[in-house]
Amino acid sequence: MTLTRILTLAALTGSALMGGEFFAYGNSVMASLERMPAGQGAATMNMVNVQIYNPLFMLVFMGTGLVCLALAVLGLVRDSAGRWWSLSGCVLYLVGAVITIAVNVPQSDRLAAVDPATREGMAEWSIFVASWTPANDFRAIACTLGVIAFGLALAGGGGPGSAVDRSLPRAPARRT
Repeated sequence: MTLTRILTLAALTGSALMGGEFFAYGNSVMASLERMPAGQGAATMNMVNVQIYNPLFMLVFMGTGLVCLALAVLGLVRDSAGRWWSLSGCVLYLVGAVITIAVNVPQSDRLAAVDPATREGMAEWSIFVASWTPANDFRAIACTLGVIAFGLALAGGGGPGSAVDRSLPRAPARRT
């Protein structure tokens, strides 16, 4: 197995884990927190945000970003089947990571800076839910599309002669 394939598989796995994390957050955690009284939802979210900074999460989140950077460099300097899919997967994962760092984390920090039981805290919670959740959904979609792109890269890019191309049904040849 080549270095490019190993890195692509690692990027696919990391992107799948992060996309699943973001999906579960938006689909169940945030939906549940939004149903709680504002102060309780904000306080619970603050506890979750403290817990999320753990070694395993950071290894997957940051490690996948580093793998994508290395894979992108390889994709730019080496011509290989599926490299454009691989580069697309890298960009998609990194877009999700940038959204996390530039949007979700600062919003979480603002929420943590206020007392959730106060009017200010409850107002911040309303702002948080309205803006954090769509950003989370976008990063879940970006990571999931990255998984698809990495899968196509591993399958040889889907071009003529690739594993994807060979699996497609063919019309019978016409006899003349």
